Amino acid sequence: MTDTTGSTTDSVPEWEQRFRAPRVSLPDWAHDAPDRALFVSNATGTYELYAWDRATGGQRQVTDRPNGTTDGVLTPDGEAVWWFSDTDGDEFGVWMRQPFHAGGTGEDEGTRDEPAAPGLGPSYPAGLAIGRDGTAVIGRSTDEDGTTVHVVRPGSAPVEIYRHRESAGVGDLSYDGTLIALEHTEHGDAMHSALRVVRPDGTTVAELDDTEGGTKELGLAVLGFVPVAGDARLLVGHQRRGRWEPMIWDPVAGTETDLAIDLPGDVGAEWYPDGSALLIEHGFEARSELWRYEPATAGGALGRVETPAGSVSGATARPDGSVEYLWSSAAEPPVVRSTTGAVVLDPPGAKAPVSVPVEDVWVEGPGGRIHALVQRPAAPAEGPFPTVFEIHGGPTWHDSDAFAAGPAAWVDHGYAVVRVNYRGSTGYGRAWTDALKHRVGLIELEDIEAVREWAVKSGLADPAKLVLAGGSWGGYLTLLGLGTQPGDWAVGLAAVPVADYVTAYHDEMEALKAMDRTLLGGTPQEVPERFEASSPLTYVDAVRAPVYISAGVNDPRCPIRQVENYVDRLKGRDAVHEVYRYDAGHGSLVVEERIKQVRLELDFARRHLADAAPAGPADPAPGA
Repeated sequence: MTDTTGSTTDSVPEWEQRFRAPRVSLPDWAHDAPDRALFVSNATGTYELYAWDRATGGQRQVTDRPNGTTDGVLTPDGEAVWWFSDTDGDEFGVWMRQPFHAGGTGEDEGTRDEPAAPGLGPSYPAGLAIGRDGTAVIGRSTDEDGTTVHVVRPGSAPVEIYRHRESAGVGDLSYDGTLIALEHTEHGDAMHSALRVVRPDGTTVAELDDTEGGTKELGLAVLGFVPVAGDARLLVGHQRRGRWEPMIWDPVAGTETDLAIDLPGDVGAEWYPDGSALLIEHGFEARSELWRYEPATAGGALGRVETPAGSVSGATARPDGSVEYLWSSAAEPPVVRSTTGAVVLDPPGAKAPVSVPVEDVWVEGPGGRIHALVQRPAAPAEGPFPTVFEIHGGPTWHDSDAFAAGPAAWVDHGYAVVRVNYRGSTGYGRAWTDALKHRVGLIELEDIEAVREWAVKSGLADPAKLVLAGGSWGGYLTLLGLGTQPGDWAVGLAAVPVADYVTAYHDEMEALKAMDRTLLGGTPQEVPERFEASSPLTYVDAVRAPVYISAGVNDPRCPIRQVENYVDRLKGRDAVHEVYRYDAGHGSLVVEERIKQVRLELDFARRHLADAAPAGPADPAPGA
C-alpha cells in the first residue's frame, strides 16, 4: 500500500499516516446551481481549493500555491470561484476570481485568475457576500483605515459604504441583493458584536444591539438571510439566555421572533434552501449533533437528524431535503456523510489510521467545573504516564470529541494527552467564555492547574514527566505557564505563541488589537500593569523547563518580532531552549511541514525527559 507521497505506508509510522491521509472539507454548493461545489483538500500534500461538478463527477484543483489556500467562495450561479490570495500565509491580500470550469492550474491550461475587485488594495479579509447579479460586498481591514466595506458591481469601481476604526465584518447579503447585514463593534467590545442592516448605498435600515452601548456584555451574530426572494427575515444568533441560540429578525418590519429550542448548550442554525425549516447545529459538552426545526408549526416542531456520537464540524441542507455533514470522533477519522446513508465525498488514497477514544473528566476549579478530554495510550494498561497537556487556541474555541492527528501522535508514543476547556472556551455558556477579562492568561492557567492536580492525584500523570504544549493562544498559555508555574512542568512546547504581549499588540493585525483592548481593558499605554501581568516575557527569568518554540516568520497574529524578544531573554540567561522558524504564517497548510514540526516536538520532549521518556515507535531523526 502507498500513501499520497508514493511511500509505502508499511514503513511510515501511523502518526504520520494520519497527517498524510487525504482529507476533504464539507463541500460548499452554489445555491442556484447545487451540482457545483467547492471544497478544500490536502490531496497534493498542501491544502488547496477544488471545484467539483457533482453532475459529471469531475473534480479539478482551483489553486496551487506553495503555502496553500483555504479561503474560497462560489458565486450563487456556480459560474466562478472567488479565492483569497495572500503572501506566504500573511493573511494580507486580495480576492481573485476564476471560472468554475477553467482548464487547470497553469496558464497554458486555460486558467485565467483575475482580480475580483480591481481598485481595492490588499487588506485583511473582513467578510464577503456575493449576489445573484454579480454584486459583491467586501469587508476589509487595515491598520491605517480600520474596517471598511465596499460594494463592487460588475464593471464598476468599488464604492465604500462603511468605515470605522473598530472591528466589523460583512455578515450576509439578502437573496434579492437589497439588504446587507453587518456585524460591528463600534461600542468598543470586540467580543460582543452588534448588527446593522443597510442598503447597498450604505443607508441604514435597522440596528440591533444587545450591548446597550457597551454597558452590557451580550453578543449577536449574523447566521444568514432566508434564501427566498422578497423575504427580509434574517437568522440571528444571540446570548440573551446565557448561551448562543438563534432567533429570527425582520429588519424591515422591525419584528423579532424568539425560537424556543429546548436543548442544553450552544445552538447554531442555518436555513433549509426553501426557507421552510432550520438546520440546527447543537453543541454540548464537547460533542455536537443536528436537528431540524420548523418555526412555522405550532410550538415549533423539532426533530433529530441522526448522526453518530462525536462531532459535526459542519453541515448543510440540500435542495432535496437531505443533510450533508462532516463528522469525526477522537478515534475515527473525518468523513463527509449524508442522511441518505451515503458517503458524499471520499478522497482516494490510504485512509487515516484510527486512534483511541477520549474520556470525559470534570474537575472542580476556582471558577466552576472544568471539562477536560483525556486520551490514554493502549499500553501500558496502567499509569502514571508521561502526559502532554495540549492547550487549545482561541481563546474563544474549545476542544471536542473530534479527530486530531496531533494528540494522536503523542498517544502513539506512549503519552497520555489531556485537553482542557478552560474559562474562555466556547460551548459552556456565555459566563464561562467571558470570564477572561483583565486577568488574561492567569485565569486559564488556574483551570489548567486544577486539572493538572487531578491528573497527578488520580494516577494518570507522572508529575516528573509533564509537558505543557499548545499553539497560538495555547502557545501563549504554554509560555505564560512555564513562567508562572515553573515547578509544574518538565518541558514546554509553544507553537506560534504570544510571547511579549506589548510588542505583539503593536505588531498584530488591527482586529486582534481590538480584541486585546477588550480583554485587557485598554491599550498597553492605558493599562500597562495588565499587559505586564499577562505577558510571558514578564516571567521569562523564572522559566526552568526546557522550551521549544516554533514560529511562522509571516505570522500576522503572533508576529515574529515579539517571539524573538522572548528568545533573546532565554539566550541571555543560557536557558535550555530551541527555536524553529518556518516560512509561513500562523501555522502551515503544507502536510510535510506540519509533520516535521510534530517530529521536532516529539524529539525535543524525548530528549529532555531523558531516561524517563516513554517507550514509543522509533522515528527518523528530525530532518532525516
